Amino acid sequence: MTAIPPPQKPDLVRLIDLAHESRPERPRPHMGCSQLGHHCDRYLWLNFRWSVPERFSGRILRLFRRGHNEEATVVADLRAAGLHITDTGSSQARVDFGNHVSGSIDGIIQEGVPESPHKPHILEIKTHSDKSFKDLCAKGVSTAKPMHWAQMQVYMLGKKIDRALYVAVNKNDDDIYIERVRLVREAAEEYVKRGHRIANADRMPEPCVNASPSWFQCKFCPAYKVCHQGESVREVNCRTCIHSTAEQDGTCSCAKWQATIPTEAQYAGCEAHVMHPDMVTWKLDESASTDTVAAWVIDGHHVRNGDPAEGDGIYTTREIIANLEAVSKPEAMQEAIRKQFDARVVG
Repeated sequence: MTAIPPPQKPDLVRLIDLAHESRPERPRPHMGCSQLGHHCDRYLWLNFRWSVPERFSGRILRLFRRGHNEEATVVADLRAAGLHITDTGSSQARVDFGNHVSGSIDGIIQEGVPESPHKPHILEIKTHSDKSFKDLCAKGVSTAKPMHWAQMQVYMLGKKIDRALYVAVNKNDDDIYIERVRLVREAAEEYVKRGHRIANADRMPEPCVNASPSWFQCKFCPAYKVCHQGESVREVNCRTCIHSTAEQDGTCSCAKWQATIPTEAQYAGCEAHVMHPDMVTWKLDESASTDTVAAWVIDGHHVRNGDPAEGDGIYTTREIIANLEAVSKPEAMQEAIRKQFDARVVG
């Protein structure tokens, strides 16, 4: 009798992870309050401009899901303990400081916190690895997790509430750490100003003072290859285009088309896309460029980048990224095919 083969767990896990990886989230259109405490202006600028997206494995995506799902469990436990909590789950409250800076809050505790039962608190829920949790318990949230502390400061400022309750859960043993945090108004206002400044910056800011190829914060940063290995950004969307400007009214405008760009259109970009000069290693020949077409010097050759409809020998950003050699040393046949059939270089 032939035995039934054991289940192929690795294959099944791989399929589960692939399913998660096939559904990547789009970058958020705003600068989230959860990011304002990040140590590096350059990363925040590149991230806001959708130029260094993080690619997560299925396992990490499942971890994120676990953290999100934990919020409802923590809220249920706090309510069972007598806290009155509103604005949770699909009814989350938001704070909006205009000029692209906004965020969503896990919940608002109206009353019931034992140390101050009649004071409302911003509720912030986080899950931690065992190591991170122990560090948090030893140092407190402001030192161990400064980004979380900054996030609560901004939420408190936006909701005009001067207390926050930070609830952390150890994913290893379900231990709970709780800390009450007071509003530091000056710090909160500075975080918001920082978000506005970075969102409106036309040029890429300098990196943080500790930036180094060997520094652990840099080594695990999505912008590492751009900052320390001289790689060009490969994302093509309106946020990586030189024509796009983040306006102070919270919109993005296009200098090429002289119009406000709808958020949905920003993700796709258009044929007139020209890569922002701070995001590439190519040298820009300003004397050969126009308001809408950039003349890059790539490997000693001039490559005109912009909308091919504006003239012969102009390549889209996607074509340049797809095959740098083909566009920097174009053959006559290639140019003829592009012109006759409105064709594009794809590889």
